[in-house]
This record gives sequence, C-alpha cells and structure tokens, in this order.
Amino acid sequence: MKVNKIMALQLMLSMTLVIGMASCSKKSSSSASRATGWDVNSINGTAQNVSNKKQQAGPGLVFVEGGTFTMGKVQDDVMHDWNNTPTQQHVQSFYMDETEVTNMMYLEYLEWLKKVFPPTEENYKHIYGGASPDTLVWRNRLGYNETMTNNYLRHPAYANYPVVGVNWIQAVEFSKWRTNRVNEAILEKNRYLKKGAKTNDVSAESNFNTETYLIAPTSTFGGNEEIVLKDGKKVKRTKKGETAEEPKNVYAQRSSGIILPEYRLPTEAEWEYAAGANVGQREYNIYKGKKKYPWSGDYTRSGKRGTRGDQLANFKQGNGDYGGIAGWSDDGADITNEVKKYPANDFGLYDMAGNVAEWVADVYRPLIDNEANDFNYFRGNLYAKNKIGKDGKVEIVTKETIKYDTLSNGKIVARNFPGDLAQVPVDEQETYLRQNFSTSDNINYRDGDKQSTKYYDFGGSGDETAAEKRKQAMYNSPKHNVTTDSLGNMVRKYDKSSKRTTLVNDNVRVYKGGSWRDRAYWLDPAQRRYFPQDMATDYIGFRCAMSRVGQKSEKRKSPRN
Repeated sequence: MKVNKIMALQLMLSMTLVIGMASCSKKSSSSASRATGWDVNSINGTAQNVSNKKQQAGPGLVFVEGGTFTMGKVQDDVMHDWNNTPTQQHVQSFYMDETEVTNMMYLEYLEWLKKVFPPTEENYKHIYGGASPDTLVWRNRLGYNETMTNNYLRHPAYANYPVVGVNWIQAVEFSKWRTNRVNEAILEKNRYLKKGAKTNDVSAESNFNTETYLIAPTSTFGGNEEIVLKDGKKVKRTKKGETAEEPKNVYAQRSSGIILPEYRLPTEAEWEYAAGANVGQREYNIYKGKKKYPWSGDYTRSGKRGTRGDQLANFKQGNGDYGGIAGWSDDGADITNEVKKYPANDFGLYDMAGNVAEWVADVYRPLIDNEANDFNYFRGNLYAKNKIGKDGKVEIVTKETIKYDTLSNGKIVARNFPGDLAQVPVDEQETYLRQNFSTSDNINYRDGDKQSTKYYDFGGSGDETAAEKRKQAMYNSPKHNVTTDSLGNMVRKYDKSSKRTTLVNDNVRVYKGGSWRDRAYWLDPAQRRYFPQDMATDYIGFRCAMSRVGQKSEKRKSPRN
C-alpha cells in the first residue's frame, strides 16, 4: 500500500509538472517572435506592443469601406463637360466626417487659437484673424443679408449649421489642429500626458504637436517632463494578494497603436466614392456608375410611405425658389440647414448632396489621368521632410520662425506654429534613382499637354528651372502679386498680360457636391468644379477624412486560399 501511494504521488507530481510546462510554453509562445523566438514584448527591457490592434475611429468619423467605382459623369451629361470623363478607380478604406464641419466645431478651434496665441501679442497678431471665416461672403449688392453676416457664425441658433466663409487653406489648417487635439486627448487618457495638460498647461511656446511628439517627444510642451510622461498606462501585477503597478518606461510611439493618423481633407476620389455610396446598391448598372444621387432613384423626393414627397436634400429648386412653398413643397431651408436634417446615404454620411458644397484636397485639372494611376487617385502631392539643424537634430518652429502667407485678398495666415516640426522639400537624397517619384512638387505631373512633359524644350531666358517652365506651358492664369508693407498696407501688383488664356493654375482646388445655391444638376456626386484656394464663399464648406490602416473591412476576414 505504501509503495502504491508513493507511485501515485509521483504520478501526480509528474502530471502537474507537465501541465505547468505546457502552460508556461503556451503563455510564452503568445509573445514569442516568429523570426527569432525571442519574447518581443520585452525587448531591451521595455514593453513593446505587438498585438494586432485595430484602428479606432476618431471623433465624428464613420467608416467607409473602400472598393472600385466609376469616377466621373456618365448619366444625363447635358453640358457635355470634358472634365468629367468617366474612369474606373479604386479607393482604399478610410474614415469620413458624418456631417460637414459645423460652426460650433470651428468656433472651438478659434477659441483655442485665441487662448494660446493672443492676438494682442505682436508675434501672434495675425493667427486668429487669419483663421477666422470671412463673414462678409453673405453680402449681396442687391440683397439684404446682414442678418447672416452678423449672426451666422456665432449665434447659437446656427451652432449646428455647416461653417462657410472658410477657404481651402483654412480648412487644411483646421484639420491639422484637429489631429493634434484628438491625439493629445488620447495620450492624456492613456497617461502619456499629465491629466489636464491639454487645457491647463498649453501656451504658445508650449503646446502639443503629434509629429513632434513622435519624432522628439522631449520637445513637446517645451520639453516639460512633468507634462510629457515616460510611462503610459500601468501594468498591474499581483503578488501575494497585493496589486503593484509597474511603469512601461517608454513614450508612446506609432507601434503603441493608439495614435491616430491625421485628419485631412478627403481626396476628390474619396469624396465622390463616399457620396455615391454604391455599397448599398449591388446591381450591375450601379457598379458601372449609373447612380445619379447619393440616394437610389432618379428623383430628389422621397418615395417611402412615411416621407413620400419630402425633399432629400437642400438645394435651389428654381429661379427665386430656394426652398419651395412655405408649409407645402418645402425642403425646410432657404439658406443652409442644420446638419442631419436629411437622410444619410448608405455609408451613414449626411448632406453629401446639397446644403453646402465641400472642399476636397485635389488641385484642379480638367483630366483625371487614370493611365498614370487608378489607385487612390490624387493630384497635389508636395513631398516634404523634417529639417535637420547643424546639431543633427530636427528643428522645431519657434515664435520667431513662424511663417505667414499673404493671400490674394491681402489676408495674412499662419502656415506653421511654435512646437511644429520645421519642414523642407525633399531633394536628391530621397529622389535619386527612384521610379515612383522624382521631385517634391508633383502638381503638374502629366497634366494633359505635350508641354508639361520633361522632354519639351521651352527656350526662355535660361534662368527658369524646368519645373517653372512646365508651369508656364498650359495653365498660365494671371499672376497677381499681393504683399503688405511695413505699415500693414496692401501692395497690389496686377498681371495685365494679354497672353493669359485660363483661370486654372496650381492654386485652384476642386470642390464637390451641390449647395443651397445650386440646382439639382449639381447634386450628382460626379460633378466637379474649382475655386481659388485662398478665397471663400457662402456656399462652400468642408468635412474631414482619415486614412484607414490595417484590414480593408471591419466585418469580413481576409480571403484565404
């Protein structure tokens, strides 16, 4: 009996040891590298995030699953516009604002600028004014619109109406600001920044920039280590029933998986794809681009039983008819309308037709060059890199090195802020022997005429660069020069040349969609128009987009062989 007990005890110990080893093996294998077998979660003694994290949607964004579509006008092209030639394109998955950017959202931006960069200080006096919408866009020589001039931006009755009077440059700067504020909040939530820092400790010389944090975290918030924390979320470990917390001892990185890509303007291809929302229509003719509006059908009124006859968008219905007959055939608005007042499309996006037209990122050219590219099409790439100082470190913008631009209307806008990384165009160090790009400025690449090719001999004085000669070839719009003197007065020099043949140049941007001022013809997502990037109107607004990283779909698994 004693021998049997000893054997049974040995058997139990052996089984316990085997189970324990298996458990340890299973636990360690989950973090073991498939390349080396090392524990990649603790390389060099610091915690590494190697888990397959999915991107979280940023505030205000909805997911748009990418795919192929016919870009361009293919139905009822009564104007025969040659700039809407249909092409087959593919767009990667991305995120897009559910609604246009509203007055309330833009005022949040303005209040932040006023607090951080007081207009009373000489170095910052142009920042707030340069970002402010042009409220005078509402005025009309033969119309009384002073109510909108004085109230539309700031009165709470218009808080959830789309912001207008914003030019393309201002929309881009808002997107950059939004990126930084969203990531700042994420880092604070995850304990990489001191709690309350984003509201209490921010100043002109000490504020947060996402790219600066990723490249040089010790330079963020002016290098204040009491704000920029080197630990992040705590790792809880239990020992003898007690809970201890151990810091990760690292700054957040892209590999942490919590920092979001930048907010930006959508490309023209993304906007048109999202507006068409073919995801809800699988018929062959829809796939080929036959869908006329962001909703199904050939009419602007609802055919559903509960809402039959209601207008599905806010647009101009005829001469002198901006809303219809009061109390009857009315679209509910005479100027813009509050967001979400009309049904969303199949992606869940509101007002992709009507209300306000919207800026997109692209520089305008009549042709969409699908022969050069049919994947994530975009014209307007200006490649830059971080500026490296004499000490070998990246340069950070200070209040003395802020750059300002004077727009064509004399308005002065800031193009960078203290705490940003200084940028310079890429050069031969990045372009030598590359096949995919050869210059920093790619706006004029294959833009439609023989003279835009690099093989064309332009002659000229000999002082022009090849890029300058190419720009003079076809899109030779008037080049007015507006500057300000030492007293702040505008100095205007008009281009009176008789050889100018177009209004198209490198500073006109595409805008998409119909507005409250437009007839139904412009509600088609394929329609495209252009406008100077430094000018604003009472009918163009914007919304932001964000690239999707990782898997194309949020629902389906990747195809398997």
